[in-house]
Amino acid sequence: MAKAHRALASAKLLLDSGNVDGACNRAYYAMFDAARAALLSIHAPVPTEVARTHSGLIAAFSLHLVKPGLSRRSTHQVA
Repeated sequence: MAKAHRALASAKLLLDSGNVDGACNRAYYAMFDAARAALLSIHAPVPTEVARTHSGLIAAFSLHLVKPGLSRRSTHQVA
């Protein structure tokens, strides 16, 4: 989670300086790192090579955290 917090802090700085693209990039990686930390915290049996890919991480997060009800699925749509 420390890595996620650092990425989020960077996102805030970039957004405050007017760099929206950079802020979005850092915010995305903050979420990516937070999802990895969440899987680690429940000792989910996710192979390292799966957790390193975006699609693998999303699938593992859904399987181990969303489906069992440990995390809610977002109702927000990304355009």
